Amino acid sequence: MDFPSFSLDTSLLEEAREPEPEATYDLLILGGGPAAMSAAVYAARKMMNLAVITKDFGGQVRETSEVENWLGFQSINAKDLADRFEEHVKGFDIAVSLGTAATEVNKEGDTFKVRTDSGKIYSSRTLILATGKRHRPLNVPGEKELVGRGVAYCATCDAPLFKGKKVVVAGGGNSAFTTAVDLLKVGTEVTLVNFIKGWQADEALQQRVKETSEVSLLDYHQVVRIEGKGRVTAVVVKNRENEKEERLDTDGVFVEIGLLPNNESFRNLVELNEHGEVIVDCSCRTSVEGLFGAGDVTAVPHKQIVIAAGEGAKAALSAYDYLINKSLL
Repeated sequence: MDFPSFSLDTSLLEEAREPEPEATYDLLILGGGPAAMSAAVYAARKMMNLAVITKDFGGQVRETSEVENWLGFQSINAKDLADRFEEHVKGFDIAVSLGTAATEVNKEGDTFKVRTDSGKIYSSRTLILATGKRHRPLNVPGEKELVGRGVAYCATCDAPLFKGKKVVVAGGGNSAFTTAVDLLKVGTEVTLVNFIKGWQADEALQQRVKETSEVSLLDYHQVVRIEGKGRVTAVVVKNRENEKEERLDTDGVFVEIGLLPNNESFRNLVELNEHGEVIVDCSCRTSVEGLFGAGDVTAVPHKQIVIAAGEGAKAALSAYDYLINKSLL
């Protein structure tokens, strides 16, 4: 099913009022993905005085091509879905600091203090951590040097650049196989390299990829080096069973080996699990009173758009209840 794309009018967002450093908000939301946007809508509907601090809107949704599990749509373009989320948020009078990231989060008494990379400090009575995750790097020689020169982390963004070329995809889960599908659409020859023995992607995705002759599968292999002078020309992989190395000529490398939580600004404030994710209870409460978490940055399992959106709504309602019970609203 095809859905018409639409051009989003960003004028409202461009004119959105900036948060006021001298004010103490009822709620600050850190992040701009589905969890953060859902939280903002629910908080605004509760008439809370809130502000959002984010580098951008959409989060990882904008790095996906098609979404096939959002209720009500058999399939919808991911960018269109993210744009609709953003448009919904824009319908409320919410202060937004766009293009800004939190660098330090502390609690002073009953007030949270958020310092940003712009040097401003914002205050609030409650706070929702919805900062999401970022791509985990391979950390192999040649990766950093060749980012943007054949090394990529977003097939939605970069797949068209590799039309008719050879590409290595590092990873064995859903994101790796989805990347392979995106690359196959533009006529790319794909080699999937899986570090763990046994592919982890959903069976439907695996079947879709494995049925084409344009894909080679290297299970239980490891990327040990990326080669090239100014541009990726080859990848060296190691068979983890016999330790033998093999050099593969390639025009690019897409890294899809998982994600890391964006927790740098608050890792010393709140309890995290062994993966660096924020530990929350069923009401999105963290180990710190008045501090809530939602979306992929938390330890909630199954990182899905619909789950993140639901957790964001729940976090906002929990923050509202907290303020009501404290007679702060």
